[in-house]
Amino acid sequence: MNVLNISKLNKSFGKKVILKDINLDCKVGEIIGIFGRNGTGKSTLLKLIFGTIKADSILIEIDAEIIPQNKVISSKKIGYLPQETFLPKEWKVREIIPFFFPNGDDQDKIFYSKQVSSFEKRKVGELSLGQLRYLELLIIGNLKHKFIMLDEPFSMIEPIYKDVIKNLLLEIKQTKGIILTDHYYNDVLEITNRNFIIKDTEKIEIMDKNDLIKYDYLRSDE
Repeated sequence: MNVLNISKLNKSFGKKVILKDINLDCKVGEIIGIFGRNGTGKSTLLKLIFGTIKADSILIEIDAEIIPQNKVISSKKIGYLPQETFLPKEWKVREIIPFFFPNGDDQDKIFYSKQVSSFEKRKVGELSLGQLRYLELLIIGNLKHKFIMLDEPFSMIEPIYKDVIKNLLLEIKQTKGIILTDHYYNDVLEITNRNFIIKDTEKIEIMDKNDLIKYDYLRSDE
């Protein structure tokens, strides 16, 4: 079984402790949701795993093989979708897909995915937030990486694309492990297998919306 294990993760900025002794595992075939108020370290956690922020300490293993933090990107075993788009705004969608997937069969998986034909001739900068996020997820999800991390895949997108993206993530998880963060808790809880909240530098397992209220992430009237 393909398993990503993160352990002994610690990060401070100056005297401020952000994450303390975080341990996290993700298996191929499951989606892990991570919640937390702004500033608690959700996005930082993903960046630490990916290696774009240097951890004070971290142990990254895939099937017991240690992956040094500074080798995660080059290992091509863990993909990462940040909040900010990574696609050039002046490129047309139909130009971007072959750039990432030179093989024709791989290209067809993207071109023939739902909704793509409706915007493939447009420039990235002309896409709606939902179209852009969906395209990014199609690209990340079809790479060979066994694990992918997604920072706010549902944020600010139009409702029609929320369902499209949820269905896509459920399809992707058949062959990959997924870790995601997002404030749209209903959408996250609908598709995740396990969920955690980051609170006071620590990771706490949660089971449902009631736990989000219990740990002061939501008000009881939300």
